[in-house]
Amino acid sequence: MAVTNLLDMNDKRSPDKQKALDSALAQIERQFGKGSIMRLGAGNPVMEIEATSTGSLGLDIAL
Repeated sequence: MAVTNLLDMNDKRSPDKQKALDSALAQIERQFGKGSIMRLGAGNPVMEIEATSTGSLGLDIAL
């Protein structure tokens, strides 16, 4: 019961704040692509990316 109240924040925001948040999220998705930002707990990842380790953690992080 408490978890659903925490996750359902839409009714606690004013319409102006919700509009500003939606605008900011849309701008981030335009600049960095779809899937660059997601709401916490809002479903599955947009895409699965196949990756292979290079054997070097520093190189993996840089890539």
